[in-house]
Amino acid sequence: MKTLDELFGGARVMAILRGYDPEDTVALATAAWDLGVTALEVPIGEPGQLPALAAAVAAGARRNLAVGAGTVVTPEQVTAAATAGAAYTVAPGFDPEVLGASLHAGLPHLPGVATPTEAQRALRAGCQWVKAFPASALGAEWITGILGPFPQLRIVATGGVRPADAPGYLAAGAAMVALGAALADPAALPALRPLLPST
Repeated sequence: MKTLDELFGGARVMAILRGYDPEDTVALATAAWDLGVTALEVPIGEPGQLPALAAAVAAGARRNLAVGAGTVVTPEQVTAAATAGAAYTVAPGFDPEVLGASLHAGLPHLPGVATPTEAQRALRAGCQWVKAFPASALGAEWITGILGPFPQLRIVATGGVRPADAPGYLAAGAAMVALGAALADPAALPALRPLLPST
């Protein structure tokens, strides 16, 4: 099982493609990959989203790029994510049962946290990577604050992050920022380009 460090490979931006059909998911994933955004999540929290995940996984495999399954909140969804070929799972909160199911399936897990207690529990359970969710409500200063007692955390700022705010989250100590529809907006690209690999 690859670690999240290995799967993310130093990426600073993650694309979250929520609610698109398989064709549009692949088209947006391809656009993100072409930009240099190599970390990609397809949420499966709603019925009917598994085909989009499977399509993105197949497209990513042709580029040797991994795709994760997001909004995984039950062991059954872990199984579905694994069957669809996801390389890791992402959840809005920290649930030891979901973490255990994901690890049992051979998938590293990225849980959401919003308090020091949740961060501590995630760390004690073996999760060095967590997502600060919802980041727009927590703010960049929350990340700086939580890294004080937990400097070993690797934090993905997720939820309502705007491209113009992304550099601030990274400067505050986030390892990565997660963006959704903003990646499809050409007007957002100038703020993102400094965060992406040089081409």
